[in-house]
Amino acid sequence: MQSIEQPSNYNWTILFTAWLISCIGTLGSLFFSEIMAFAPCVLCWYQRIFLYPLVITLAIGLFPLDKNAVKYSLPLVLAGWLVALYHNLVYYHIIPEKMQPCRQGVSCTETYIELFGFLTIPLLSLIGFSIITALLITLKRRIN
Repeated sequence: MQSIEQPSNYNWTILFTAWLISCIGTLGSLFFSEIMAFAPCVLCWYQRIFLYPLVITLAIGLFPLDKNAVKYSLPLVLAGWLVALYHNLVYYHIIPEKMQPCRQGVSCTETYIELFGFLTIPLLSLIGFSIITALLITLKRRIN
C-alpha cells in the first residue's frame, strides 16, 4: 500500500538531486579555479553566472517543498545549458574561430583536464546542466 506522502517525497528527492548536482558543479568550478589555479575563460564565467544562483534557488525550494522553485530555476538552467552547448561547440572547433568570444585572455579551447580521455571541463558543465534540466522538467510535469 502506497502512502499519500510518497509522491511528495519523490518530488522532494528530484529537487534535492538537482540541488546536489548544482552544488557539485559550483564546488567543482571553484576547485578548478581556486585550488588547481585553472583560469576560467569568458564562457566559463557565463556558465558560473547561471550555475551559482541555482544552489540558492533550489535550496529555498526544498524547505518546504515549493513547486515554484522550478519556475525560478529552470530559466537559469536553460540559459546555462545554452552557454555550455555553445562552449562545447567552440571547444571542439565546430564553430569557426572568427565567431569565438575568447579572443583575449584565457582561450575557450584550453584543455585543462580530460578525465577518461574525453571528459573535459566544458563537457562536464554541459552534462551537469543537462541532468538538472531533465530533473526540473520531470518535476514540472509531476507537479502540474
